[in-house]
Amino acid sequence: MPKLLVVEASPRGEYSISRNLATKFVEDWKTAHPGGEVVERDLATMDLPYVNLPWLGASLTPVEAHTAEMREVLTISNELVDELLSADHLAISTPVYNYNIPANLKSYVDHIVRKGRTLGMAGEGLVHGKKCTVLMASGGVYTEGSPIRDRDIATMYLRLILKVIGIEDVTFVAAGGSKVVDMGQQSREDFLASFEPLVAAAARV
Repeated sequence: MPKLLVVEASPRGEYSISRNLATKFVEDWKTAHPGGEVVERDLATMDLPYVNLPWLGASLTPVEAHTAEMREVLTISNELVDELLSADHLAISTPVYNYNIPANLKSYVDHIVRKGRTLGMAGEGLVHGKKCTVLMASGGVYTEGSPIRDRDIATMYLRLILKVIGIEDVTFVAAGGSKVVDMGQQSREDFLASFEPLVAAAARV
């Protein structure tokens, strides 16, 4: 049976546009993949540590040379990598903050980009045969023709880092212009409804 890993970054709970997109995506994915397994990783509810010197030392040391302390330092990272490697489809649900991804998602990326696990020693990606759907909410609109398209750093970064580890089958569902909801100009339900066909199409693959 296929397995879906859902990684969520927004701290806004039920008010989050990206989380609502993810909820709809999971529903549609379950319909398209009956019997499939869904694993959820909520970055907003865990104290994911940032990469530090002990972590770097452990991650760059061959596994056979790891000390007990090194194994302890890499416990969370190994858990996150194992989740990723066991999944068939990765769904990343994230807001855009100041044109880029939030700090907790960047920390997640740092934990899963690992020499010897997701990266070969020459820098080649080792994660193959997986799909990824990015469900992104942003106050600004960055589609073709937008005067601020060159500020779409979040999309460029995620596409790049996923390709680096070997995931090239990536679909973006970009809910740009979500500030209309926060400003009370459109209901959350109506705003989300306009993206339902894109979410459903991404979930069917």
